[in-house]
Amino acid sequence: MLHLGLAPLFVLVLGVSLGAAFPHDTLGKGCRLSQYQSIAPEQRHAVDRMRQEFVTAHKCNTKLFHRKWNAVNLPMSDRVLLVAAELNLTTAMLGLPAAPRFAELCREPLHFFRTAREAVQGCVDPSHQPSGRLRHWLHKLQNAMRAESTECLRATTILHVLQVLDNLRCTALQDKC
Repeated sequence: MLHLGLAPLFVLVLGVSLGAAFPHDTLGKGCRLSQYQSIAPEQRHAVDRMRQEFVTAHKCNTKLFHRKWNAVNLPMSDRVLLVAAELNLTTAMLGLPAAPRFAELCREPLHFFRTAREAVQGCVDPSHQPSGRLRHWLHKLQNAMRAESTECLRATTILHVLQVLDNLRCTALQDKC
């Protein structure tokens, strides 16, 4: 069971489920994600190198990142919530203690994901009610955080970290995704 400082993720999941429905197709005026429209090749390489070097003996049954839909299929306000939840989970998992060699590989990607998380948090509309697809996934995430081991969540998150990068880019591109 995961009891790490994941309060921001729980607040996001719970806060989103209490919001009122207001359709939004664009990012708010104060939302600045343009720097994530194109992920620098060296940044993507650092994330991929970390993912490839990750070694785990944990076989997890969680299919948290196996969805029948993609971020591009979601309305813009749902994409922002999806990416915010994914970034919260990713930064929490990459921030866990690790062997020195792997911790060094995580340093640069963790900094990147923390910076992106802060930018995305500024785009979250707390009054937005997520669509059924996203609401179902957020519920699945919440259940996984309660039921799965930290090692399992970490493995699943790291193995799918390139998907998180792609979803961040798609959100920044808005309708050009």
